[in-house]
Amino acid sequence: MSNHSPAAGRSLLYLVVAGAAWGTAGAAASLLFLASDLGPLALSFWRCAGGLAVLLAVIAVRGSASRSASRSRPGPARVRPSTGSLIVTGLLFTVFQAAYFAAVRDTGLAVGTVVTLGAGPVIIALGARRWMGERLGLGGATAVVGALAGLAVLVLGSGGGEVRPLGVGWALLSAAGYAGMTLRARWLGQRGAGGDPLVTTAWSVAVGTVCLLPLAAVEGLLPHTADLGRVLWLLVYVATVPTALAYALYFTGAAAVRAATVSVIMLIEPVSAAAIAVLVLGEHLTGAVVLGTVLLLAAVGALIAAESRQPVNAAPTPVRRTPQSAAR
Repeated sequence: MSNHSPAAGRSLLYLVVAGAAWGTAGAAASLLFLASDLGPLALSFWRCAGGLAVLLAVIAVRGSASRSASRSRPGPARVRPSTGSLIVTGLLFTVFQAAYFAAVRDTGLAVGTVVTLGAGPVIIALGARRWMGERLGLGGATAVVGALAGLAVLVLGSGGGEVRPLGVGWALLSAAGYAGMTLRARWLGQRGAGGDPLVTTAWSVAVGTVCLLPLAAVEGLLPHTADLGRVLWLLVYVATVPTALAYALYFTGAAAVRAATVSVIMLIEPVSAAAIAVLVLGEHLTGAVVLGTVLLLAAVGALIAAESRQPVNAAPTPVRRTPQSAAR
């Protein structure tokens, strides 16, 4: 319909692609761990450092092209966030990444994933309602509950996973970092101050690189492997697709879509990871995988449909008077 924004549809597509790309990182990490002695912190460091190199190259190439284009066709200047604002986003990104790996170490992959990705949408929905006046409504809340149920069935349904309090604490901290990153992207986007998604992503992985370097150095930075070519190729992939590309798409989409919707769409990540595990890594397709996938995709589809029906420039239903929180 003509009163619905094409930009919103693009933003939803960007988020779906980003979530699917994030899901491939787990499979690539599994192959890296099998092919070398690289640890999770060292892998996170190389993921951030490699992603930073890719992003800086893209920004440099795009910058020269945009300068030549602007001479012939000047356009409106993009609002740039302050350096402090970019560092805050980078710190939230780093907390999200590092605390998640700590959760996986202390309570296992299944429980760490469910608590982190499950708590994220709840924190984000509460934060978006409190600070930005965004209400999901009954249908949206039902979709979130369905998505969380699908996540639990998908990840825990195959059995295993021991709940340890320390690991759960790390997972909740990771969820808080992820929620803060998502809410901040949406808040800045509502005010037209989100800036360039490539620059935001570059700053995020740069902060992550600096923060993770000492931890990765203790764990062991350099991989020992008999198949160096394969390890390098996998590291390039992890740095490029689920990091540089996916986070640039994520920051683009998160600025234009309701925060709670963003968090549920990103639950496509475990669906993507499960599909790769079955199709590429040869794992068995279980009933839990099928049921969890159906529940998740149904919830994501319902929220995407609801978001795409949002009229251009319609404001989210306010909790209190929030005239400045109108969505673009």
